[in-house]
This record gives sequence, structure tokens and C-alpha cells, in this order.
Amino acid sequence: MKPATKIVMVLISLVAIGHVLRLFFGWELIIGSWVAPMWVSFLGVAIPGGLAFLMYREHQ
Repeated sequence: MKPATKIVMVLISLVAIGHVLRLFFGWELIIGSWVAPMWVSFLGVAIPGGLAFLMYREHQ
């Protein structure tokens, strides 16, 4: 696996883990004056987590 691929895989995995922690602990996500609903974190787990998994499987 190329180093850049590993770095991207780790970064998007961290994004997914951050969203899992948000769901688990109930943290609010505020961007400007907008409060993101919790369902945004479900997408934040599914999309980056799925991409990281696919990258891992592709280069295994």
C-alpha cells in the first residue's frame, strides 16, 4: 500500500471515529449559527467509514 493511500485511509477513519464519538456522547456540532442534527453523524460514519473499508480491502 502506498504511503499516501495509508494517510488518506487513516484520516477518513478518524473522521468516522469522530462521528461515532459524537453519536455515543451526544456532542453538539455547531457550524456558525447552524446546529447539525444527529442524523448528519450517521452519514459521517457510513460514508467515510465505508470508503476507508473499501480502500483497505482494495490494497490488502
